[in-house]
Amino acid sequence: MNSTTVNFDAVRALAKKIALLNAISYGGKAQSKPVLGRILGERPDLKPLAKNIMAIVEEVVQEVNSLSQSEQTILLKTLWPEALAAKAKEERAEEKGLPPLPNVEKWGRVVTRFAPNPDCVLHIGSARAIILCYEYAKMYRGKFILRFEDTDPRLKKSSLEFMDLIRRDLEWLGCPPDEEYIQSDRIEIYYDYAEKPVSGGCG
Repeated sequence: MNSTTVNFDAVRALAKKIALLNAISYGGKAQSKPVLGRILGERPDLKPLAKNIMAIVEEVVQEVNSLSQSEQTILLKTLWPEALAAKAKEERAEEKGLPPLPNVEKWGRVVTRFAPNPDCVLHIGSARAIILCYEYAKMYRGKFILRFEDTDPRLKKSSLEFMDLIRRDLEWLGCPPDEEYIQSDRIEIYYDYAEKPVSGGCG
């Protein structure tokens, strides 16, 4: 990416919003690396310019940290009220019982998945896993994936009927997936990745 095509004013504004959110979460002191990680998570197109972005982040973090916590909150409420509202909603969800994920600031996006073998109906343990995965993805505005593991017919015979029943169960639980994959439909993709280390080693 050519740096001349990037709107650095928009990047600085994004950095300021994220730095304010980070500071409010951690006693008024934002940290540069988590802020950078969040920016690159929201704007993966900026990864080739990470060093340039980090320089902006460090300036913004220093500016944000020079403010008091009340000033940080007022500024965020004035410039990005929707971000402050979303943060308050996340905190309420955490108060209801879900503990925060460790080191989540390091990653651009939280992606969870439920991966049943469609050879039977779901049980109560499955429901617990589904709800946890869905709620964590929702808490961090991430992605919840349903992935059917149907590639071992010798041990567990998959069924289209059970796939439909599992889909219905997820809807009934109020946990609709953002994406769905069936492993057997993606065999060529897995072969491609499996061949890469082999061909690389032979080259």
